[in-house]
Amino acid sequence: MEEQNSNNKFELLRMKSILEILDGDTNFGELNFDDNARKIKIAMPYLSGPKICELSSKFGFSQSYGWNGNAKSRWDYLDTLLKYSIDNGRESELLGLLFSKTQFADTLKGLSSTAIESTYNQILKSVIDGINGELYFGGNELVQVGNIFVIKEIGKTITVATPVVKQIDRDYISDLSNRAMEDVENEHYDSAITKSRTLIEEVFCYVIEKKNETPSESGDIGKLYKQVKDLYNMHADKNIDVRINTLLSGLEKILSSISEMRNKDSDSHGVGSKRINISEHHARLFVNSAMTMADFILSVAENSK
Repeated sequence: MEEQNSNNKFELLRMKSILEILDGDTNFGELNFDDNARKIKIAMPYLSGPKICELSSKFGFSQSYGWNGNAKSRWDYLDTLLKYSIDNGRESELLGLLFSKTQFADTLKGLSSTAIESTYNQILKSVIDGINGELYFGGNELVQVGNIFVIKEIGKTITVATPVVKQIDRDYISDLSNRAMEDVENEHYDSAITKSRTLIEEVFCYVIEKKNETPSESGDIGKLYKQVKDLYNMHADKNIDVRINTLLSGLEKILSSISEMRNKDSDSHGVGSKRINISEHHARLFVNSAMTMADFILSVAENSK
């Protein structure tokens, strides 16, 4: 673990004991269901090393899992992601993702809707209480205010401003695309593909939020795109020139390919049996395709009535 910057209280979460709570190593007991036939651990969902690397990619951060006996400890991967989030002002966003109900889907599967809500809330309260037990003797606590997580002095009242939706424009698309292309020039093809996926995902989330809707928490590009299509009525229209519909179908295939390549071959999954080598011209194609798709979707949103 690197030396901590005391100016940011979120650095306190980089203690190994807290990281082991967040990665699912620490158990706070269990809940019994169906006359004790089913037991659910009161703990965060178990995060494997590859899963943490996959979460890293959602933040546009390249972190490769060390296969073949070269892996670090899981808490170490999580610490690296947390440090990156702190350095980029996205620590609350990371906690929001880790604590989201979607992350507990496998744990809560099979329960009734009422039981899901009560169990999720009970687990989350126990986890945050456990974290605050680690922070207590330093006089701090982790609290949630709306959708924002804050570490504050115990007993101190805080006010959190409502966050403004991140502005996505063509300058943003150009900037992220240029950084992805720099990765290509430096032969960091995996990182370029990760940035391509991040670009598309952030544009999708932005145009969904512009409609005052909440993006899917799944991080599934296909589901996000379906949400965009539904909100902006982008389904095939018989009254539109067939060539336009063919072009839109082509864009969807590009999107599917980018999502599939990111899942199988990007830096978030290290070296695996299904992994293929990526050539420079392929990486360039992915970056340029992502930029085209992102620009098109932004244009759809801007021209929406």
